[in-house]
Amino acid sequence: MPLTAEDLLAGSALSHEVALPAGVLTVDDSALPGSVTVRPLTVRDVQRIAHAAGNDRELAAGLMIQLALVEPELTVDQAGRLPAGLARFLVDKVNEVSGIDTPRDRLGELVQAPLAKACFVVADEFGWTAEDVSAMTVGQILMYVEMAGRASEVA
Repeated sequence: MPLTAEDLLAGSALSHEVALPAGVLTVDDSALPGSVTVRPLTVRDVQRIAHAAGNDRELAAGLMIQLALVEPELTVDQAGRLPAGLARFLVDKVNEVSGIDTPRDRLGELVQAPLAKACFVVADEFGWTAEDVSAMTVGQILMYVEMAGRASEVA
């Protein structure tokens, strides 16, 4: 059964509660238990991060956290002031829920020409608009590129 654009975009609206592991968040030498809520990054989010951060990996991480963190909400400045261990943990979780399975320093490469080409292939193959595709998560884009590739091998 063919999926609709709404079906595809639904994944970008999901949120995920993430438990913080012991030792990641400490105050006065005592660990604080708790969790945060994150959402997957969309293609549009990743493109904005790459454009705004350029080669500044720390700014890219702060922007990723700020855009993906649903609860509690943080400003970019607050996200940039998080302890390094917590920031790294959150970036890894954001990558995981977004379907980005690449090293952090490849984020810029992911967003450039290959991702733009992937968006074009998906839009063309499935008859969607650029706006439909840009609201999808990176993981969704990559999945549909794979599906399009397999379909062309069968044909």
